[in-house]
Amino acid sequence: MSNLLDKYLFQALDAYPYNLEEAVESLNYALSYDDKNPIALCLMGQIYAENLRNYEIAKEYYQQALAEDMYALDVYPKYIDVLLWNEDYKEAERLIDFALTLKGTDKAILYLKKGILFEQKKQYKKALKLLKIAKVHTYNNYFMSDIEGDEKRIKDKMPKNKKNPKKKKTKKSKKKK
Repeated sequence: MSNLLDKYLFQALDAYPYNLEEAVESLNYALSYDDKNPIALCLMGQIYAENLRNYEIAKEYYQQALAEDMYALDVYPKYIDVLLWNEDYKEAERLIDFALTLKGTDKAILYLKKGILFEQKKQYKKALKLLKIAKVHTYNNYFMSDIEGDEKRIKDKMPKNKKNPKKKKTKKSKKKK
């Protein structure tokens, strides 16, 4: 039975995201053999989140996947994305904080996601601090440049310091004297 489950999982993984119909059909077969398989549950959640934009159902699939295997480390970033898209900020922060305690998680991605969480909450200074931590945990030049792009975007959103108009007037008045 495990061979058939694996066969359908591989078919679903191979078909996603190019052939959604085949991916869903294969996932349904896989889940009929093992309705608690974290890989199948995660991919089904991904389809509901990214393709159908049904975040509530996607959250259910991700929750089931993590209930079956809290060390299904690939689930965390995808689940966090759904929580951010759905504006479930408290839940996202709790999940990120928990995932950071697990051995083997990609800390750079998790700190980046936490930075994006604070960006969405318009807490830009906190967001930039978290991106700085993400850089420390990055061991990939491409991901480093992604973080730097995110830093630039956040800095561009920060309110600009406006010069105090009273100071300008005092400088002008001193020059006239």
